[in-house]
Amino acid sequence: MLQDYLPILLQVIVAIGFAGFALLVSVVLGRVGKRNPIKDSAYECGMLPQGEAQPRFSVKFYLVAMLFILFDVEIVFMYPWAVVYRDYVDKFNPWTIFGSMLGFVVILMIGFVYAIKKGALDWKR
Repeated sequence: MLQDYLPILLQVIVAIGFAGFALLVSVVLGRVGKRNPIKDSAYECGMLPQGEAQPRFSVKFYLVAMLFILFDVEIVFMYPWAVVYRDYVDKFNPWTIFGSMLGFVVILMIGFVYAIKKGALDWKR
């Protein structure tokens, strides 16, 4: 039993040893550069860094991103269902299988209509 795990243990030891060796060689052979404020400043395509580091985003941006994720996940669930649909039709009632996906899509469409009514996708507001 223990000899089954010996190759894994050996690989872990080699990986840790390589990482330690690489860090040690980097410290020993690496050159310490001279630091100054110009070298430490962020390079922004030749422009001087000014203002806040992070610009403020509208809440609308996050709302649209969350709606995108919601409807993207819908497609992620629909694809495997569509792949195995024909296999399950032979085993189960086809209307049960189709009805379950139809219910899923109806619930998501209600959410989509609600988002449109609330103006979540209206870019002019």
